[in-house]
Amino acid sequence: MLKVKSGDTDKLGLLYERHKKRLFGFFYNMSGNASLSEDLVQNVFVKILKYKHTFTGEGSFDAWIFKMARNIYYDHFKKYNRKIDVNPLSSIEYKLQDSDDVNAKMDYNDNVVQLRVALGKISQEKREVLVLSKFKEMKFSEIGTILGCSEGAAKVKAHRALKDLKTVFMQMEKI
Repeated sequence: MLKVKSGDTDKLGLLYERHKKRLFGFFYNMSGNASLSEDLVQNVFVKILKYKHTFTGEGSFDAWIFKMARNIYYDHFKKYNRKIDVNPLSSIEYKLQDSDDVNAKMDYNDNVVQLRVALGKISQEKREVLVLSKFKEMKFSEIGTILGCSEGAAKVKAHRALKDLKTVFMQMEKI
């Protein structure tokens, strides 16, 4: 990123190749919309080019780029006055294959569907913390930077979000 900042914009392609999947996953786990996620990934790299001068090299590049991604995500919904809505079933496909463990695969797929539905039922802030910590496997210090809080506060938020997700998931199991 420091090379991009100094004017070697050809290196932006390398950054794109390294980070596009993680960013797409973040947006997709937040929105459940593949098309929107692709657009938002592109927006991140446009903003990187526009605001390259703000990158100082101090701290984690991942935290800097995901903070930008988070702002782009929320700005998108503010700009279009849209409600953030996750379609939890849009990302799950059942693939039945000839094998001895079809029932195990079906149970696993059912649990994944239930987890997606449960994620859709918790608040946007809690879903965001879980996506960053569990799906993107970011460090709590980076999550704290992204969310604008301390590392300890990020841990507490993740713990509470996981607790709420478990509660929602267990309630769904009873139904």
